[in-house]
Amino acid sequence: MYRFFVEPSQIGEKEIRICGSDVNHIKNVLRMKQGEEILISSGENLEYTCYIQEMQEEEVTAHIMYVQEAGYELPSRIFLFQGLPKGDKMELIIQKAVELGIHQIVPVASRRSVVKLDKKKEEKKIVRWQAIAESAAKQSKRMYVPQVAGVMSFGEAVQYAGKLDVVLMPYELAKGMKETKEIIRGIQKGQSVGIFIGPEGGFEEEEVRQAVSLAGARPITLGKRILRTETAGLTVLSILMFELEE
Repeated sequence: MYRFFVEPSQIGEKEIRICGSDVNHIKNVLRMKQGEEILISSGENLEYTCYIQEMQEEEVTAHIMYVQEAGYELPSRIFLFQGLPKGDKMELIIQKAVELGIHQIVPVASRRSVVKLDKKKEEKKIVRWQAIAESAAKQSKRMYVPQVAGVMSFGEAVQYAGKLDVVLMPYELAKGMKETKEIIRGIQKGQSVGIFIGPEGGFEEEEVRQAVSLAGARPITLGKRILRTETAGLTVLSILMFELEE
């Protein structure tokens, strides 16, 4: 059954109005008909099972059959601070991070980031990345679409992460798998968690010190093998999903 996202203001007592690009998707891509059932979420922990009641030029009206609480989301908000990677790697990272339960993705321009985005390129990238997040959220039955934030400098990202309960920083020079396991297993459900992932060149030592001193980051190891930037964050997310999933 296909899933769509709406704003709370679009939900009535018995009907839900679907607007925007989803109208064209329903009518011309999926070629759905009146009476077909769909799932709708407004970003809250409620799932609306509906059937298509009416299709107009710029709006689809869905009749609410029943509403239920859905436990698809992780009990903790996880933030991925991803160093800007080369090529299209960010698209893969966003897609898989959303599938694994990420709350928000923050692209970070760290010192060793090769990619440099001017304002115009950044705006286009964010639109593209947000569309990928929405598509992945629909596919994986998420209750809301995780936000892809605007690109932050490393300093801005560290300041933002300072508000979180736990900040993890996989670092190739970190040692102690036992300590890493203890840190991860010590994370409590409901705590907010930040994950800092460096670009292809990794983090500079000064960046690690800055994250530790200003955001309370915990450097951790992911084992004896060096993981690519598009692998490291997804590895931590997979571990956290396994540990936190209810």
